[in-house]
Amino acid sequence: MKLKHKALLCNFVCFAVIFVIARLLLGYFVPLQRLVLAVIAAVIANVLSPKFAVAKINGKEKMVMKWILKKGIKEF
Repeated sequence: MKLKHKALLCNFVCFAVIFVIARLLLGYFVPLQRLVLAVIAAVIANVLSPKFAVAKINGKEKMVMKWILKKGIKEF
């Protein structure tokens, strides 16, 4: 599997997990319509989910992660 595909898959999985958790928690505590809850959960997941990308570092392609909850960029 190419590194670019792994980064895309990691982005999707992290977004989906945070979206489901946010949607369930919002649905439990806030009585809103389903569409509104989904939009709010999508915005929350978009902000909180880590961003994975492929970058060339020292001539090699490496997968890197940037997250709002961690400082700096982490290499994989």
